[in-house]
Amino acid sequence: MAQDVLPARATEAEAIPAFDRHFFDGSEKFTRIGGGAVGGKAAGLALIRDRILSRLDPGEFPELVVAVPTLTVIATDLFDAFVQRNGLLELAVSDEPDDRVAHAFQRAELPAELPGDLRALAEKIHVPLAVRSSSMLEDALAHPFAGVYATKMIPNDALDADTRFRKLVEAVKFVWASAFSRDAKSYRRSIGIEAAGEHMAVIVQEIVGRRRGGRFHPDLAGVARSYNYYPTGHAVPADGVVNLALGLGKTIVDGGTSWTYSPAHPKAPQPFNSIRELLHHSQTRFWTVRMGRPPAWDPIRESEYLEEPPVVEAESDDAFRLLVSTYDPESDRLVPGAGRDGPRLVDFAPILKLEELPLNGLLRRLLALSEDAVGGPVELEFAATLDVREGLRGAFGFLQVRPMAVSGEAVQVSEADLDRADAIVTSSSCLGNGTAEVTDVVYLKPDAFEAGATPAIAVELERVNRALLDEGRRYLLIGFGRWGSSEPWLGVPVTWGQIAGVRAMVEATLPQMSPDLSQGSHFFHNLIGCGVFYLCVPRGGERRIDWDWLARQPAVVETAHVRHVRSVRPVRIVVDGRNGRAVVLRDGGHGG
Repeated sequence: MAQDVLPARATEAEAIPAFDRHFFDGSEKFTRIGGGAVGGKAAGLALIRDRILSRLDPGEFPELVVAVPTLTVIATDLFDAFVQRNGLLELAVSDEPDDRVAHAFQRAELPAELPGDLRALAEKIHVPLAVRSSSMLEDALAHPFAGVYATKMIPNDALDADTRFRKLVEAVKFVWASAFSRDAKSYRRSIGIEAAGEHMAVIVQEIVGRRRGGRFHPDLAGVARSYNYYPTGHAVPADGVVNLALGLGKTIVDGGTSWTYSPAHPKAPQPFNSIRELLHHSQTRFWTVRMGRPPAWDPIRESEYLEEPPVVEAESDDAFRLLVSTYDPESDRLVPGAGRDGPRLVDFAPILKLEELPLNGLLRRLLALSEDAVGGPVELEFAATLDVREGLRGAFGFLQVRPMAVSGEAVQVSEADLDRADAIVTSSSCLGNGTAEVTDVVYLKPDAFEAGATPAIAVELERVNRALLDEGRRYLLIGFGRWGSSEPWLGVPVTWGQIAGVRAMVEATLPQMSPDLSQGSHFFHNLIGCGVFYLCVPRGGERRIDWDWLARQPAVVETAHVRHVRSVRPVRIVVDGRNGRAVVLRDGGHGG
């Protein structure tokens, strides 16, 4: 079984050399500022360096240079000093809006021990930087916190060091403030951790990528998992799953549209009925760091320096031909590459099908090494830049490893169970394994649902969730489209903190809203780590949701789009992860 947390939490700072005010030209590529703990993400990066990449033979994949991008970690003692010396704790743990807390952090003074090192870094470095959270609670197996805290990417390309220093300080303060966002506090409360019970380290790391005019991004980014909860075709769960996207990995971790495949079957066709349907579900936009002329100043916005142009704007990139296929309407087929005119599909076919670069082989090797190091199933984050000008060669940045939770509880749901008259929900596609009982059900009203209202729906759900958290009640959540998607037209863009009290979730698909579950998203990772069941009910299939029963239940709360009901007798949720079947039964499952 995977360990509850990645190793080396208490003493890892002692093993990481102190920052020597050199970044790229120093002798160490992994350093620390301060003497406290370095948090979960930094511990994962130390694991990659010491126990995974140390076992990878550089000659095995000579076309790909694999490394942890250069970084320094601002340890937790400096976060604690910042909060305490500026008297921020009372405001931070209050119920004040996020923007008020964030602005207070921006106005506060850095601890005297920190500015000298940050100034030295700003004077030396002119490449884009990712300023990432590395809290003490992040990447634990039991309570993963993936994506709950902030990452701020900054172009760091201003001509003067004063501006670079100021923007770096703003980013560090922004990440510190994210420890006290409403989402973070709501999530901590749902797992029994007090509002002040977090200590935040911050990673300052070079971004993998290359500048292309006013943009900076990697050619591809991805998330790889050694266990696949939704295998298709000939794949089995142990084959794993990979999500790839053009540009920054934000597309994937935010639940956007990406390319999903099994690393054991990289050439297998996707489960779509036609090429036109596949093109409709292709990535159409990508995330990049905006370079050059700065945008309007907004230090408390995570995407202040990011933009999301259409994929067509990447066609001039040297490596674009390796990332796409082109649709030939005359033959109704996809041709790997970009050597002809036609609609593009971001499917990485020249790499995965023509094997012009051994990316998939490297990922399989890294997954195996990582599983061995962690002691169980893992998730990896990575990004790569491909240099086609000097022969096909790639710089592969290994950005994170974290454990996955895989339940082995013996639960059985038969085909006959899916036809039970007392079933509120039946599903042949589910995530998780086990049983649970709740009396509260929160659902989106079918007659009132529309894709354009999904941001408003997220706010309504947050209010209901907070009330249920206050009462210590877990609940079943039923809705439409992909939960947690950053793209409102794919589903309701809730953050994890907005539904932190959920025990099980049901996704019903609609004609205009039937995306695959994004297995590379931070939302998905938290779903698994917190043991939340996920049931999918496709439109027009044999499986069902008993909307009439839900409508008959008295409402505790009802808003424009959301209804919260409470059953007199418990609702029983039974999920058979081995066979992918699940039922939700009324009256505790004792009915006929």
